[in-house]
Amino acid sequence: MAHRLDVPEAMLFDLDGTLFRTESLLIPAYHATFDKLREEGLYNGDTPPEERILSSLGLLLPEIWRRVMPEASLEAHRRADYWLLHFQLEGLHRGEGELYEGVAETLDKLHRRGIRLFVASNGLEHYVKGVVHHKGLDSLFEGIYSAGEYGTASKVDLVRICLERHRIERAWMVGDRSSDVEAGKRNGLTVIGCSYAQFGKAGELDGADRVITRFDELLVM
Repeated sequence: MAHRLDVPEAMLFDLDGTLFRTESLLIPAYHATFDKLREEGLYNGDTPPEERILSSLGLLLPEIWRRVMPEASLEAHRRADYWLLHFQLEGLHRGEGELYEGVAETLDKLHRRGIRLFVASNGLEHYVKGVVHHKGLDSLFEGIYSAGEYGTASKVDLVRICLERHRIERAWMVGDRSSDVEAGKRNGLTVIGCSYAQFGKAGELDGADRVITRFDELLVM
């Protein structure tokens, strides 16, 4: 039986695939984005398979579009950034998108225990903050860190900025992708891998200290 982990002073959470069931908001926005790109003459042909963007979650947006539509122009990629954010924010305003089961309740319990909570995401600033706000989580998080706001080239750098700004010494990084494992380990953190989103490939969470299949397992680590 695995030994009990030391209680951290803080936890840093990825957003997509960890707190937020991304596909519940992303897929309608994804199809609407390609409708707009075709309308603007920036993309021809069928919308790329949904699997392409779902398997790319956790990457920075420029990398995502290079994978989703490698043959398209840089202008098309930039417009895709714009329209995807536009349609996702519209969806959030309509109440679309879901947190994973137990996320709100578990975060509240961790907060009440005195653990400092942060978000560290490779997403765009308004999207990341929009999800946190519209899902009623604002009061639980001490800081929201996104690659879009801080201009970081990797999650390693984003996590480092968060740790330094808030003078955090003992923390857990909680996420579902290899970028989360790397960001945690390279910053000397304990890493909790989340396997319930199933966006990742085999071996995605290799190197994590623990892997959970339900978010509320964080309460008994």
